[in-house]
Amino acid sequence: MEQPYEDPFNERSDQARRITAVTRRDIFDYVRTEGGPWWGRMEEAAFLARLYDLESLPSTDSRYTTARGDIIQHRVNNYDWDDDWVFDDSRFRLASGPDEVLLGFLAQMVHPVVQSDTERAAKIVSDLNSLLVPDGWMLRPHKQMSGRPVYAPTRTGSGAGVAISFAHEAVARIDTEYISQQVTRMEGAVDTEPELAIGTAKEFVESICKTILDERQEPHGKNDDIPTIVRKTTKVLQLMPDDIDSTARAADTIKRMLMNLATLVQGSAELRNAYGTGHGKSKMQAQQRLTPRHARLAVGSAATLGVFLYETHEARS
Repeated sequence: MEQPYEDPFNERSDQARRITAVTRRDIFDYVRTEGGPWWGRMEEAAFLARLYDLESLPSTDSRYTTARGDIIQHRVNNYDWDDDWVFDDSRFRLASGPDEVLLGFLAQMVHPVVQSDTERAAKIVSDLNSLLVPDGWMLRPHKQMSGRPVYAPTRTGSGAGVAISFAHEAVARIDTEYISQQVTRMEGAVDTEPELAIGTAKEFVESICKTILDERQEPHGKNDDIPTIVRKTTKVLQLMPDDIDSTARAADTIKRMLMNLATLVQGSAELRNAYGTGHGKSKMQAQQRLTPRHARLAVGSAATLGVFLYETHEARS
């Protein structure tokens, strides 16, 4: 079939990802042979709808307007696309997108809803991990569903701090490419572009908070600053100090911890105002450069707070 296609194995595109073109090719070959079918017990459109908005993705067939329409036409009505068409379809970004896009797809392949055979799911995970680990990723059990493991991506620890590793895991569960790109940008810019890393750290916390508020159908302002939106998020998650029973054991310690988290976010915003990417600089300011250690402070703080808030949101949903 003919589809708009970006070459996934060019060197330039590979430099922006940790999962290399070589590993992606090996993963696709594995799924084509031993690990498939990738849609498991589901219909293909239903599987992909767990990851993508098929109604907003365009059709590659002029007779239809959405991705869902041409998938049904070519995989249900006529069956004239090959079984592994999705790997070569640039709309789904498995070959050319951020790591989290591919990892989310692989995690869904072994989800209990998709793969009913627990032993086979474990075998697929083991085989995939043997391919992913050299590039710093793996799938591991994250929670249980009806006594069966639900797998999620996790970093193996190579090349990233602990906070960033957990941030990668969290955004892989959020399945939002925009936020995953923020984490990748933060991590990659720490040593080479500290101001960019600091500015992106602020944006990451804002994105996490807005995602939580949207998923809980809570209002937030377009121009809310960091302290305001964090305050709204912690309030809806019942994390504000005033919401803690003052008679509870260690309540004072909990209050200090929560206030310190808010202070870390405020500090990131102030660093951005002084040195980050979001404001113009005078000649003197331009000569005063932040160093990677400043960026690590901002990025580590943002990643720690963002992951804490989102995991609390998950736990209380």
